[in-house]
Amino acid sequence: MRKEDLIITIDGPAGSGKSTIANQLADQLGGRRLDTGAMYRAFAFEAVSRGIEEHPRELIHLAASFTLSIDADGRMFVGEKDVTDAIRTPDISSWASKISVIPEVRSALVPIQRRLALPGPTVTEGRDQGTVVFPDAPVKFFLTASPEARARRRHEELTAKGTTISFERVLADQIERDARDENRAVAPLKRAADAILVDTTEMTIAQVVDFLMEKINAVID
Repeated sequence: MRKEDLIITIDGPAGSGKSTIANQLADQLGGRRLDTGAMYRAFAFEAVSRGIEEHPRELIHLAASFTLSIDADGRMFVGEKDVTDAIRTPDISSWASKISVIPEVRSALVPIQRRLALPGPTVTEGRDQGTVVFPDAPVKFFLTASPEARARRRHEELTAKGTTISFERVLADQIERDARDENRAVAPLKRAADAILVDTTEMTIAQVVDFLMEKINAVID
């Protein structure tokens, strides 16, 4: 397969290493990373900004007209508003997980994800990339790790950004989010039948990247 046609999906729960791994794979491939979780956070940020985050009918109306773009530097815009940094908070992440269970919201964002993924090579990460958005992708991965390892990574990330939050709170929030993602009626978090399972609990970033690149190179002409 030509690199230009290559879409690689990485699914998995929060804290499994998807973002870091996707960035490094995209760099090695000379392609780009598509963070679909950030798209749901962008939608949630816009909903919170409008004060409609708790009103499903208004959220569905917003979904019908929602516009999203990413510039050459990877910054994300809702309309003309740069939301790249504003969406990286625990509050917005929590709202994104809650709002994303609404079928009309997911349906509205799927075509946006498909449009932004082309041309490749693109490494796209999320929770339903290999099952719903790109079911025919030639290379699919599902990353996981123990709940404690994932919570520790998330806690370190938030602390590095200056966010004060306890490890126990991060772990509890993550367990709640996992349950919501795995049990939602539309596009639940699950491994695609043809996705390669990678447990990153005891692996370094370099080890994971090397393993995934070996699988990717096997399909490139």
